Amino acid sequence: MAKRSSRVGDQILKEVSGMLVKGEIRDPRVSAVSVTEVRMTDLGMAEIYFTLPGGEAGKNDALSGLDSAKGFIRGKLASRLRMRKIPDIKFIFDTALEKGYRIDEILREISGE
Repeated sequence: MAKRSSRVGDQILKEVSGMLVKGEIRDPRVSAVSVTEVRMTDLGMAEIYFTLPGGEAGKNDALSGLDSAKGFIRGKLASRLRMRKIPDIKFIFDTALEKGYRIDEILREISGE
């Protein structure tokens, strides 16, 4: 089952990323969003992690835009994925990049001293 949920997560990542890149989601609040990861809590829920070029600056607007497009995204996934039931989706802002930049900055400060 873990293999299947991983495969489904990979397919969802590919499809949602493609929708954003191709401009299928026309909400201007999500134009700069990049999907970084999809974690399947089970086959009924997909947590979609996203990031923005400016960091947390437009996080709330992007989250609102993604939440309003949730029905559209699930509809597209239903037509593209061969599954009986499309999982519910939840969008989460990915802070891993910011944490990585901060750690890198701290390491540079330490080595410069």
